[in-house]
Amino acid sequence: MFPRFLEQIAATGGCAHPVHLSGSTTTRDVATGEVLHHYDTRTEPGERLFVRCRNRRASVCAPCSRLYAGDTFHLVRAGLTGGKSVPVQVRERPRLFVTLTAPSFGPVHRATTDGQRCRPRRNAGTCEHNRPVSCGAVHDVTESVVGQPLCPGCYDYPAHVLWHAHAGQLWDRFTRATRRTLASAVGLAQARFRDHARLSFAKVAEYQKRAAVHVHAVVRLDGPDGPHTPPPAWATPELLTSAVHTAARSVLVRSPYSPSIGELELRWGTQLDARPLRAFGDTDGLADDAVAAYVAKYVTKGATDTAAGTDYRLLTRDDIDAAAVSPHIRALMRTCWHLGGLPEYAPLRLRAWAHTLGYRGHILTKSRAYSTSYTALRTQRAEHQRSTETRVPDGPEVATDSQWRYVGSGHTPGATLIAAGIADDLVLNRELAREDLRAPGGEVE
Repeated sequence: MFPRFLEQIAATGGCAHPVHLSGSTTTRDVATGEVLHHYDTRTEPGERLFVRCRNRRASVCAPCSRLYAGDTFHLVRAGLTGGKSVPVQVRERPRLFVTLTAPSFGPVHRATTDGQRCRPRRNAGTCEHNRPVSCGAVHDVTESVVGQPLCPGCYDYPAHVLWHAHAGQLWDRFTRATRRTLASAVGLAQARFRDHARLSFAKVAEYQKRAAVHVHAVVRLDGPDGPHTPPPAWATPELLTSAVHTAARSVLVRSPYSPSIGELELRWGTQLDARPLRAFGDTDGLADDAVAAYVAKYVTKGATDTAAGTDYRLLTRDDIDAAAVSPHIRALMRTCWHLGGLPEYAPLRLRAWAHTLGYRGHILTKSRAYSTSYTALRTQRAEHQRSTETRVPDGPEVATDSQWRYVGSGHTPGATLIAAGIADDLVLNRELAREDLRAPGGEVE
């Protein structure tokens, strides 16, 4: 039984928190009723099967996060260079790497370079809370003070939290405004834009040092049927860049009115970057692979990596006090908890999202036509694994009956050490394989 136990852990890639399933699956020939394949967990150690937890956070499960990062890389890269059912012609489409930031909610300490000081102001004095409104220190990026408010009392914590809660609406209105701006620029009726072109995107959310989310996005212009049709002649990177800047400045979302806070006008920050992307052989713009690798690396970061929130939900206010976070993060969590108790903000579910500081969106989202999906990538991987493990025919004449139930998760202390060792071995094997490919004469099979 022990060798099979090791095989199960190895099959999950050394997953740190595998899900335990109990059940069976049977494949039959529909015409004859013959059983072509049968599997039952009663023959397994502990009568259970281990499957990956598929958590994206490296701080929770490093092996599964590496798999998630690989899927993300292929998902983003396919929308840039083709592949995975996306034609290679997308390389020639107008494409931008866009960064949208949050506005200022109050001055914070910032990292400086070349001896520059943080926030020097001559004879600045103090704020109403008797705190200095300037900082003449030189901060390294690793210092804990970076991103912390100069004065927590002056910092607009309610606006910060409510901006996070409406970031999804801001992005939705930004994409709509970009389409409207493009249509107006070329003399099209806004309702007819979809008949001429289609705007596709993949975006990732990232927490800055001040714990405010900003958005990195790949934006692409296609023909009306998506990546399989070329865009019209007027679709150029320059026109798309201009439309993105105009749309970002015009977007406005109003928060629900509150007697204590009022109605806030929420916008994108003034810092906006939109740079063209280049494929292999080009010299201008960002490289496709570099952008895909950056996005894939970020999606695996957890709260412990970004110092923004926690990797688990906060169930009570006491959980906020017990969390190992900075005073700035704790103040944002408490603001979520307080505002979440007000009836006018009940639809925002701020208490349920206090661990992400009010931000309710997924880390990575994409439009339907941008490229393939996580589901498609996982299905292809599962089909490949089944084809190598069992030679069961697949087709309309074959039927599969499966019955599974959840019976637990995680590892015992001893199994945890075994899984960690297997995961380390797999990482080492990948590094050795990369070195072989980089060596003279190395080729990818």
